[in-house]
Amino acid sequence: MAVTVRIPSYLAGFASGQNEIAVEDGATNVRELLEKVWHLHPALKDRVVDEQGQIRQHINIFVDGEAIRLTGNQETPVPSGADVMIVPAVSGGKSSVDVGIG
Repeated sequence: MAVTVRIPSYLAGFASGQNEIAVEDGATNVRELLEKVWHLHPALKDRVVDEQGQIRQHINIFVDGEAIRLTGNQETPVPSGADVMIVPAVSGGKSSVDVGIG
C-alpha cells in the first residue's frame, strides 16, 4: 500500500502542482520516504530540508497525525499506508487581546 505525502499549496508548484504525492512502499522511516519524494520532485528538497539534510525549523512533518519532532525525527517509522503531512509552522499575527477580542 502506498504512503500518501500531503504538502501545502505553496509547495505544490514544486511538485507538478500536486498537493498529494503517492509514494510506493519501501521506505522504513521518514528519511527514506523523503529521499523517494526528492527523487520524484527534486525542487521540494531545498524547501523542506537544509544543507545538512535536517528538517527546516519552520517545517513540521506528521506521520499519521504524530509530529516527528516528538517521535524520532527523520528516524520515525513510516508504516505501509501511512498519511504523512508536511506543514509550515504558523507564527505571527495578533492575539485576541491585541485586537480587542475577549
